[in-house]
Amino acid sequence: MNITNFLTKEQQASIVAAIVEAEKATSGEIRVHLESSCKENVLNRAAYIFKKLDMHKTALRNGVLFYLAVNDHKFAILGDAGINAKVPSDFWDTIKRIVLEHFSQNDFSGGLTEGIRMAGEKLKTFFPIQSDDTNELPNEISFGV
Repeated sequence: MNITNFLTKEQQASIVAAIVEAEKATSGEIRVHLESSCKENVLNRAAYIFKKLDMHKTALRNGVLFYLAVNDHKFAILGDAGINAKVPSDFWDTIKRIVLEHFSQNDFSGGLTEGIRMAGEKLKTFFPIQSDDTNELPNEISFGV
């Protein structure tokens, strides 16, 4: 399967819209990355993708990556140092549980959209939008590497 076809164009648009909506109220940056497979530890792979996408270069270190390896059923949420220093230690696990509930019903776009919304709410609390805020990272879904 071509990974870019995993989600319909409408589902992809829904996820991008969720990112745009979440980022309206925060200086935080949210990305979604999909790959076919992940043959290593999912957190290690997500950390590699995080760096590859330059997510560690945001001014306030408040980027959040939603990583999904479709064929291997591996999923991770990775927050940068700035956000991780402020959220409770179980914060990402809480979001991950809710996202995986959607995934278990084959509702991948709904799961990602809900996770993005939840992450955006917390980012808004700790990193409210500033008048001089710029969108530091693209909102589009990235595929493979």
